[in-house]
Amino acid sequence: MELEYVLPGDIEKRSFEIIDAELKNNGIHLDDKNRLVIMRAIHTSADLEYARTLRFSEDAVAKAQELIKNGADIVTDTNMALSGISKKTLARYGGEVHCFMADPEVAAKASEMQVTRAYISMRKAAETIKKPVIFAIGNAPTALVSLHEMMEEGSYQPAFVIGVPVGFVNVVAAKELIVNDKVDSIVNIGRKGGSNIAAAIVNALLYTI
Repeated sequence: MELEYVLPGDIEKRSFEIIDAELKNNGIHLDDKNRLVIMRAIHTSADLEYARTLRFSEDAVAKAQELIKNGADIVTDTNMALSGISKKTLARYGGEVHCFMADPEVAAKASEMQVTRAYISMRKAAETIKKPVIFAIGNAPTALVSLHEMMEEGSYQPAFVIGVPVGFVNVVAAKELIVNDKVDSIVNIGRKGGSNIAAAIVNALLYTI
């Protein structure tokens, strides 16, 4: 394979052209409403499977973008996702990004209860943020379990959930909980995902408002 000369400013555009062509070659046609979110996930991971495994609740992209435009905050389960999200773009609409994983109170309570910090950090967000929240989960299935349990208890209702944790233990089952919950969501079924995918989905929403 020969190297292709591409100007630095055109690399992303060229990448999207390649993704488009490969999707077409595989007989995959994307829904226009969800296309750019799927394309960003593929661009971030070089994995065309996201075109088949990302699941969107009804009008998910439009609803998430409306939340952002109305000043919703975003909560992540990793500092990596927090770093990757365009905070400057979100701030234009009055939103902030939070990650409570390093919070000493979260760590202490998780240790006391023998649960993960991700599980407790979701409850910390629910207790402390007094505005609609979009949860962008890319690492810990226990974060999704925590959100699910709060919805089941009737103690908290997230405005939106991006559920793309990666791994092997309880990942598939935790995602299925969110898909079946009464919450607007974007979820990648199966084991794949990651903090980079969570950030990519958020940025796709931000960049296309």
